[in-house]
Amino acid sequence: MSDVQTWIKDTVDSTPVVLFMKGTAQFPQCGFSGRAIQILKACGVENIATVNVLDDPEVRQGIKDYSNWPTIPQLYVRGEFIGGSDIMNEMYESGELKTLLNNG
Repeated sequence: MSDVQTWIKDTVDSTPVVLFMKGTAQFPQCGFSGRAIQILKACGVENIATVNVLDDPEVRQGIKDYSNWPTIPQLYVRGEFIGGSDIMNEMYESGELKTLLNNG
């Protein structure tokens, strides 16, 4: 496992809710990342841990390899890959995401 893959694994395993995104929670750099932050806030997540993939090209590619998912943002809850903004949106609308986030 590469250093980047090890760092990603350590991050998702040690952080209850982490969003790999473009930009930051305060300043999302794409609409999908912005929507993902809005969804998490609507679910009551106050301290959103984020990783700005634009800061490091290795992390940007590494997270795609780690999850075998081609797009960003990517949400992890208690070490488990949940999905991108479309999946987050579907889970939010059904109430499933809030349940998942609040049953930690």
